[in-house]
Amino acid sequence: MRTSCNLIVGGAAGQGLDSAALMLARALVRSGWFVLAAQHVMSRVRGGHNNVRLRIAAEPIEAPADTFHLLAAMTEESVALHRGRLAPDAVILVDSAWKLPAEPGLVAIPFHELARRPVYYNTVLLGVISAFLGLEESVLAELLREQFAAKGEDTVAANLEALRHGRQWGEATGVRLSMPDPAPAEQPRLVMNGNQAACLGAVAAGVGFCGYYPMSPSTSLSEALAWAGADAGIVVEQAEDEIAAANMAVGAAYGGARAIVPTSGGGFALMTEAVSLAGIMEAPVVFFVAQRSGPATGLATRTEQADLDLVLYAGHGEFPRAVFAPDSPESLFRLTYQAFAMAERAQTPVFVLSDEFLADGLFTTEPFSVEGLPPIAEPDLSDTDPEGYERYSLRMGPVPPRRIPGAGRSLVLWDSHEHEPSGHITESAEIRVAQQDRRLQKLSVLKEQVVPPAYLGPENPDVLLVSWGSPNGAVRETVSTHEGPGTLAALTFTQVWPLVPETSLPYLTAARRVVVVEGNSTGQFARLLTWAAGFSAPHAIRRYDGRAMTVQYIRQGLRSLLEG
Repeated sequence: MRTSCNLIVGGAAGQGLDSAALMLARALVRSGWFVLAAQHVMSRVRGGHNNVRLRIAAEPIEAPADTFHLLAAMTEESVALHRGRLAPDAVILVDSAWKLPAEPGLVAIPFHELARRPVYYNTVLLGVISAFLGLEESVLAELLREQFAAKGEDTVAANLEALRHGRQWGEATGVRLSMPDPAPAEQPRLVMNGNQAACLGAVAAGVGFCGYYPMSPSTSLSEALAWAGADAGIVVEQAEDEIAAANMAVGAAYGGARAIVPTSGGGFALMTEAVSLAGIMEAPVVFFVAQRSGPATGLATRTEQADLDLVLYAGHGEFPRAVFAPDSPESLFRLTYQAFAMAERAQTPVFVLSDEFLADGLFTTEPFSVEGLPPIAEPDLSDTDPEGYERYSLRMGPVPPRRIPGAGRSLVLWDSHEHEPSGHITESAEIRVAQQDRRLQKLSVLKEQVVPPAYLGPENPDVLLVSWGSPNGAVRETVSTHEGPGTLAALTFTQVWPLVPETSLPYLTAARRVVVVEGNSTGQFARLLTWAAGFSAPHAIRRYDGRAMTVQYIRQGLRSLLEG
């Protein structure tokens, strides 16, 4: 029995692969399995070659697969492109109309006979795959009814017929894929992408405003917030450009709203002046940056971790910040919430650094709980001594009380210039130094709430894998499934700034070898460790081909390092 069963559904953009894969994933989860679906799409509306890769298991899955047991090819090109990724006993589903030569594992489906029209080919395919996997037809039938109810009973009936034909044909072939036993849950599990998890975290934190300009792979977060906005009272504004979106968020924070700005690297680059504005105004704005491959447009629909330096140093001048790097839907939920909590506590911009793999991938997760989430600091609405209120007081520590304009008689002044305690502009050298020193003291406030790295594995390992963000899942699985010579451990970071050396140095110095695993070509996090923690890691495994980190990729890198 396999520990996981891995599928590829490949074809051209516009063929509806995403919809079919999502429906299959939801059916599997409702049937008791865990699923991780990673999208591999080209930056075009139609044509080219896209694929969705599903990994199915009886336990939670943290990393995508490299080897596959079934390829569902909706174009002939898919067969040639993915042969090298298939297991020796893999099944290849093709269209019988292509008249490909017979070979072991090749199953030709007569789509033209089983479907009324080509539009129903995907539903036939779902029926065939469900038979191969041992899924109950009723589960997919229920999902089809949910999906197409708004299009009328005729559409629902046609899809149910195509599903039944595909199912019957698939059962008649006698093909069955080896599957792990399902693990039904007491309560329904969730199927969502990372941006949806981040949306729930923002809603739990009481977000009131989202300013954005569309840029993949962040756009679905803004769309999710807009969908939730009617019930949660969230204002979502698609601005004329990224600069306006970021400045609107600063203005919303001034007005008392908890504000978020979803974007990606190219859009965030345009926002850096507004980031600096938030720094001197001490505006608690959350910037959510979903990374993709650069420079410039680069690989617009692929994943990478090359924007750490950009986010860490964005904005002219010096001001404190915090940077989170979630690695799963659960951590996206909690750390997006935590970003709001930290921004309000320290009154400074805070950043959530995600990536395309997390943003667009589909994950199975248990329902999130708000229990244990820390309370979020509220503005000071007391209006005590309004004549004496000072927004940037030098007498009340690094974080003076923040009041809201119009909530009382206090005059609340925010300014982009250096300012007196009252908020009025100043060029006094003494006040400048005092205000800058006070702002920088917020770093100690941020460090009080820092999320330490997680350690997995034995003490004093032969090799310690260090990672941050989305590669953490593949690193943890590499360690937990390691059977070779020597001992392996993992140190995984979900907050990359500020770094507190005491939380990582004992692990780093105890290992014989330290290997930093990250998704960029220059080792940005490895450099940060050297600068901020005083530890120089001599080895690295880096991936920057636009694909997500996998266990097989890490193992290959380790072999090259340890045998070389």
